[in-house]
Amino acid sequence: MEPQRILMVSPEVAPFKKVGGLADVVAALSKALAARGHDVRILMPRYADLTGFVGAQPLDAPLIVRLGGHEAYGRLWQHCLPGSEVPCYFIEHNQYFGGSSVYTAPSGIDQDNGKRFVFLSRAAIDFCEQTDWIPDVIHCHDWPCGLTPVYLNTTEAERPMGRVATVFTIHNLEHHGWFHRSLLQFSGLPDTVFRSDGLESMGEFNMLKGGLYHATKITTVSPRYAAEVQTADGGHGLNSLLRFRSSDLIGVLNGVDTEEWDPQTDPSLPQPYSAENFAGKAAAKAALQSAYGLEIRPDVPLFTVVSRLVNQKGLDLLAGIADRLLADMEIQIAVLGTGEPHLEAAFHQLTARHPGRFGSYIGFDNELAHLTIGGGDCFLMPSRFEPCGLGQMYAMIYGTVPVVRATGGLIDTVSKYNEVTGSGTGFVFEHPTQEALYYTIGWACATYYDRPAAFHQLQLRGMRGHYTWDGSAEKYEAVYSWARQARDGAFD
Repeated sequence: MEPQRILMVSPEVAPFKKVGGLADVVAALSKALAARGHDVRILMPRYADLTGFVGAQPLDAPLIVRLGGHEAYGRLWQHCLPGSEVPCYFIEHNQYFGGSSVYTAPSGIDQDNGKRFVFLSRAAIDFCEQTDWIPDVIHCHDWPCGLTPVYLNTTEAERPMGRVATVFTIHNLEHHGWFHRSLLQFSGLPDTVFRSDGLESMGEFNMLKGGLYHATKITTVSPRYAAEVQTADGGHGLNSLLRFRSSDLIGVLNGVDTEEWDPQTDPSLPQPYSAENFAGKAAAKAALQSAYGLEIRPDVPLFTVVSRLVNQKGLDLLAGIADRLLADMEIQIAVLGTGEPHLEAAFHQLTARHPGRFGSYIGFDNELAHLTIGGGDCFLMPSRFEPCGLGQMYAMIYGTVPVVRATGGLIDTVSKYNEVTGSGTGFVFEHPTQEALYYTIGWACATYYDRPAAFHQLQLRGMRGHYTWDGSAEKYEAVYSWARQARDGAFD
């Protein structure tokens, strides 16, 4: 396939700034596409506390961002994505991005989030024009970039950028970007876009909805999620819109950066291991037990969590049954994450009630996250919905058997263990209830104790799976080509 010019626009990119899996996806996909010969560039905000920013160079000319009735000025910095030659550009603007939070404005005022991400959406276009680099495709990630396709279809339609195709990826449909309708005037978009088949939603300004109506093509991060978002249960109020756009909606499963996630080379583990040489797995388990203050017991199954602590992830279900699990089963549990205060408090209390058997780390530590995934026997992801999920793939690469609910990317990546045939890679349950999770953990526990050879085969099958970005990058190449063809056809 001929090389394509692709601009990635995202509010977060690993390792510079990471809140969730979105940051990992943008970085890994960009590297995979560049390795396939494409000219990929990344645009993101410069927050106050970027990781790995040392060595970035400022560009001489300011970035002039054209908004409604005024111009805003920013400064551009350039660096390379670590492990690649992919250029990453950072927009410095202290009013909008001078803080350390990605999804909270420095002012602390919720409505200012609208202005800062209108600025980012508009800046993507002005960046291209002012650096004299016109991409074939702008790939927009989630609602903070939702207005870029709208601008291209309206104010830019007769300008050089007007022919650029857009691909909009839904990483999590739950988050829309709702703001007061006055944001329309600030954006400089025409009044005609504030309607039910555009930016208007229940009288409010909805950035996600605008992006979904105006993008040339739409992707989700797994095929199952592409189907789920078109239903009333999974559509978060936008299911009718997504059914309307179903011919332009494609599910592309995320991959994993196997350079960062590899138990044979991971410096976070005490010893390397692989499917062929599994001995180092026991050392990782002992190190994990020590890190969480658990009893050092190689004979007890250790269930781990690395996640945002939110109800979407089903972790309220785990908190609700943890006392019962520890009373009924000889197991250990270790939880790493941060999120909703009631869940943070629940896991703190469980740690205090069950010393040596339940451990928690409230916060995020990348090295500990790798050890928590690598040192566990089973990895818990009881999500109510999961657009793709990366944790279950990381876990399988590290020989940690996933326990997941049958939703979204979890069911696309984890095959249910069949006791008769011995096939499968994990333990899967259907309903997001405490009882379903309790009995599935019991099933995993019984398999660990009663059928150790079968459990080990689950570990090995997971480790021998294919989770790289190669196949996904190839599919995105096709999506970009379809988007360009559709865009060219619109101008013929």
